[in-house]
Amino acid sequence: MRINTSGVSARPQQRVLLACLVAAGLAGCMTLGPDYERPPVPVPAAWRGELPKVTNGAELANTDWWLAFGDPDLDKLIDTAIDANQDLALAALRTEEFVAHLQVSKAASYPRVGYVTSASTERRSQERPNGLQPGASPDVPNYEIAGTFNWELDLWGKVKRANEAALAELLATQEVRRGVMLTVVSSVATAYVQLLELDVRLVTAQKTLKNRNDALELVDAKWKGGSATRLAVEQARADVEAEAADIPFIERDIALLENALSGLLGRNVGPIQRRKLDTLALPQMPQGVPADVLARRPDVMAAEQNLTAANARIGVAKTAYFPTISLTAALGLGADDTRWLWSKTARTGNVGASVLGTLFSAGRIEGDILAAEAVQKQTVVQYQQAVLTALKEVEDALVARNKSDQREAALGRQIGALQEVTKLSKLRYEGGQSTLKEVLDADLKLVTAQGSQALGRRDTLLALISVYKAMGGGWMVEQEKRRAPAAAPAVAALPAADLQAQAATRTEALK
Repeated sequence: MRINTSGVSARPQQRVLLACLVAAGLAGCMTLGPDYERPPVPVPAAWRGELPKVTNGAELANTDWWLAFGDPDLDKLIDTAIDANQDLALAALRTEEFVAHLQVSKAASYPRVGYVTSASTERRSQERPNGLQPGASPDVPNYEIAGTFNWELDLWGKVKRANEAALAELLATQEVRRGVMLTVVSSVATAYVQLLELDVRLVTAQKTLKNRNDALELVDAKWKGGSATRLAVEQARADVEAEAADIPFIERDIALLENALSGLLGRNVGPIQRRKLDTLALPQMPQGVPADVLARRPDVMAAEQNLTAANARIGVAKTAYFPTISLTAALGLGADDTRWLWSKTARTGNVGASVLGTLFSAGRIEGDILAAEAVQKQTVVQYQQAVLTALKEVEDALVARNKSDQREAALGRQIGALQEVTKLSKLRYEGGQSTLKEVLDADLKLVTAQGSQALGRRDTLLALISVYKAMGGGWMVEQEKRRAPAAAPAVAALPAADLQAQAATRTEALK
């Protein structure tokens, strides 16, 4: 159906305009499709792994937790990574893309106002009635200039549901970016701790090599003095070369890890400025019950936003059952001679409304709805998977942290015992009650145990980093605020209503 009032009097035009305004007032009164409801997910009341009691533990996950290690070099590396990491840059650009998608979607809620200008010449046949005056030229010029108005009324909530989906997709990309930030920061901290442990391992290998060389010199001197065999000399030499062969591998691993860390920092490979492993403080454990953690995990939040978008797309698909109602209008000037184009009598105009619907689609509309519902069901499963993965990762990290504590405590007791053994061996050697070989053996065991202790400290620190990563936190949002709008100018330019919707989404997730 189309109503066109071109060339009619003002009163019918006013009636049509009034009818159009009434129809516009009805726009949005009906919204098709299901409203979003979070699917039920069984969440345990507490963790299986026991958490130590700490003060303000719930806030630890929302702060820049790496600062608690007390290492300015690590702090600089993480700041550099957040600013320059290429994966984070791509994620930020992806977010800007979805800001633009949202802007396009929201534009459909408003009328489109434009203009049209034309200049043409029509040649009419002189062999049939055509309105030409006798002797007039068959070439009839036409000049027109007009403003246009077009508005598709959102009577069934199609635009509203599309805006819901676009906003949810934008929020999902923001959560994905925060997830990338979480991974990058955790990876930098992990690589840094591993690098410090490799430094200790290299020093331990060098000390062990010196010990082996001392033992070789001792055995060689005994062999030359007739109190040892050639077999003992060659066995000692083999121990020296075996230790010497390990050092290049450790140096290789250090170089490769420095290269990997440089990649995380978004710069060319090179040496990494760092301190020593024993200078790192051991931060407290973050707290939080499972429900809180799910609200702090970017992957879970992104999965829920994707589910929200898929749910809204069902409503968009269902609107295809109903007709599309559009309002159109044009107001301008027209004449067959440019001299009269601007005269009062050259005014033209039309106001109209159109209704466009589908009577038969051979099942296409039903198929689109079924597809949208299938996608929504898939995103429900993906959301549930994200929740289960988050809970599992926290539990794994807590177990690793608790067990690494126990191992490190045992290694500390071993170090204490071996230090006493070394001390007593030296006293006995100085008193003539033992040989230098016994002193060297005791010293070697102590050096080896110290290497194991460094490995245990590394595992404890890595387990703690895993706990912070698994717990998520609000620090990613704070990092974005500090760097806005430089880090994400398009996101910083979001309308206040969309930012409020985002905040409401995160608040609702905390309930």
